[in-house]
Amino acid sequence: QSYPFTVETMPVPNKVTKGQTVEIRCELKKTGDFANTLYTIRYFQFEGEGTLKMDNGITFLPNDRYLLENEKFRLYYTAQGDEAHNFIVVVEDNFGNSYELEFDFNNRNVKDDGVITVVPIGNFKPLTR
Repeated sequence: QSYPFTVETMPVPNKVTKGQTVEIRCELKKTGDFANTLYTIRYFQFEGEGTLKMDNGITFLPNDRYLLENEKFRLYYTAQGDEAHNFIVVVEDNFGNSYELEFDFNNRNVKDDGVITVVPIGNFKPLTR
């Protein structure tokens, strides 16, 4: 048996400069607890260049899954380029359910209209039967 879940984050900036690290505070929120449920986390960057690390020191490789050991965790994204940065973080359980977060960071040196975008956007994807 599996239960739906979400991943909540504290607000993050929408701009980053090369060499800057952004802390992303996360919390796994479960609607129920099944004893044998395991959660994994992975990421994929489709724009920009940077690295994502977990609070336990693991540096993520794109699309590799890592065991999520705590319900509260922190991610650290370090920009390695001057362009915009866009990546997804996916948390999955061992029943095939997933929750996806998308992060968009613009270059701090680019002028904009002052509009602050709300990030991240999360989507729960239940296992289709």
